Amino acid sequence: MVRHMLEEKLKLIPHLPGSYQMRDKDGIVIYVGKAKDLYKRVNSYFKGTVTGKTRKMVSEIVDFTYIVTSSETEAFITEINLIKEYNPKYNILLKDDKSYPYIEYISKPYPRVKVSRYLNIKRRDKKLIFGPYPNAYAARRIVKLINRLYPLKKCEGMPKQVCLYYHIGECLGYCTKNVDSEKLKIMEEEILGFLRGNDKILKDKLMAKIQTYADTLNYEMAKELTEELQYINVVLDRQKVELHDFVNRDIIGTYLDKGHIGINILFIRNNKLIGSHNELLTIKIDPDEELNYYIMNFYTRHEIPKEILVDKVIYKDILSDLIKANFVIPEKGMKRKLLNMAITNAKIYLENEITRVEREEERTVDANENLAKLLNISNLRRIDAFDNSNLFGSFSVSGMVVFKDGVPYKKDYRKYKVSVDKNDDYNTMKEVIYRRYYRALLEKTELPDLIIVDGGINQINACLDILNSLNLAIKVVGLKKNDKHRTNELIDGDTYRVIELDKDSNVFHYLTRIQDEVHRFTITYHKTLRSKGSISSILDNIEGIGNIRKKELIKKYGNINNIMNASIEDLTKIIPEKVAKDLKNFLEARENAKKEESNNE
Repeated sequence: MVRHMLEEKLKLIPHLPGSYQMRDKDGIVIYVGKAKDLYKRVNSYFKGTVTGKTRKMVSEIVDFTYIVTSSETEAFITEINLIKEYNPKYNILLKDDKSYPYIEYISKPYPRVKVSRYLNIKRRDKKLIFGPYPNAYAARRIVKLINRLYPLKKCEGMPKQVCLYYHIGECLGYCTKNVDSEKLKIMEEEILGFLRGNDKILKDKLMAKIQTYADTLNYEMAKELTEELQYINVVLDRQKVELHDFVNRDIIGTYLDKGHIGINILFIRNNKLIGSHNELLTIKIDPDEELNYYIMNFYTRHEIPKEILVDKVIYKDILSDLIKANFVIPEKGMKRKLLNMAITNAKIYLENEITRVEREEERTVDANENLAKLLNISNLRRIDAFDNSNLFGSFSVSGMVVFKDGVPYKKDYRKYKVSVDKNDDYNTMKEVIYRRYYRALLEKTELPDLIIVDGGINQINACLDILNSLNLAIKVVGLKKNDKHRTNELIDGDTYRVIELDKDSNVFHYLTRIQDEVHRFTITYHKTLRSKGSISSILDNIEGIGNIRKKELIKKYGNINNIMNASIEDLTKIIPEKVAKDLKNFLEARENAKKEESNNE
């Protein structure tokens, strides 16, 4: 079921750049990645060949989420922010105790720039920090270029006299303590302007230098700076999540279509995009009212940031008073671009969810209705499906799953330990059916409209014998599997005829899903019994060992290994010979099953 849901979700991923987050059964993020094309990258994990650590990771994935960005650089920045936020166990790069690479401008005692990493960005003490940059190499290269273009202090310490940098015009002579304050002010304004996002300042300065070298026929230096200019054009792709004001803010993007509202909320903390939240609302009243109520409820359960960016559809004045946050409707600039990114994510989420719901209806409601027509059942609401199986090759257990209106109803799932011989499929089915429906009659609980048994005519007859004895008229069908353990035949319990099924039809996939679910449920019960390693829980599986005998066995032997090593003669001093043999057979089968599973792994 989980794998099928993943396959459906994989089809809906857009061909856009972004960051993806892999989650395990507990919803914990175990891996964060980025991609130029989310669809191709995420699908590659499940449809390509994976080995080693990646294969282990994929085996743990039960769900994934993603955030669409507007460039690959932006996807990278989102990725490193989320790695720091979630600390996923399968991420190795960027998982150490270092922070992201930033460029730091220090004004006193003399101006300089350097690459810095801070665990706590707020500890900046007269320092201005800009970034993060795509990688440390890019940050160092930019710092080197700034030092080359501006007369910042280059040397360490404070020499007694000016050095070569001063004489070639690459330092203002800070060691003389007689610096031209006007030049210093202009230089600082230009550097800070560039670091705050005005790329034109640095590019114009580079172009001027290149022209100077070209005019003086110094083509080697001109070529070198031209390469620097090309690199800057690549690296300084706008980092749209960076606003450089350290304001914690949420960005709420919405998209309205087909009677639904898609919502995407981006969380920005300390200038970093650390995550997002998606929601789909069905419009019951006015769309503005729906959003108003949703945002109110959302911030009763989540942290309230200083600023919330919203579109014009929100009642921002009312919400500002009630939530005590500054609601802003950006019209242009970086904030508007961030809001547009959230709206894009909301649109993609809404379209994916609507497509998923429509497909789910085809798989469930439509398939259930078609099955009812096929079997001539006027109202098919509830289906009970049974699977009988040998436990460790010795004892029998059974499972029952319930589907209501085409979807699993796990509240009514049941599991059974069966007392009959392991090879007696007929009586195993009779026992389980009798226990299930005799109790249902006594307790007056809901009965099914259809019973599906895992097997052919023999299992159908066993089920019908018990239903007739209980005066219950319930339709019964059998599902047989082929040699490859795949759903092959549907047998009508009234006529014993084999009903032909189109292998591509929703009905066939629906029945396969039911059969797989009851098989999964029963096998899980097997594993649970085997995993209960205590002597007490293992003895509970043996017919003829009640509380008194169990206590005596525990008192004498203490653990399972001692019981396994004991002779039948010794065991019969506490339990009957037949029970002793059953116990020994069970423990041997259990041990063999554990060895076989270990070899398979």
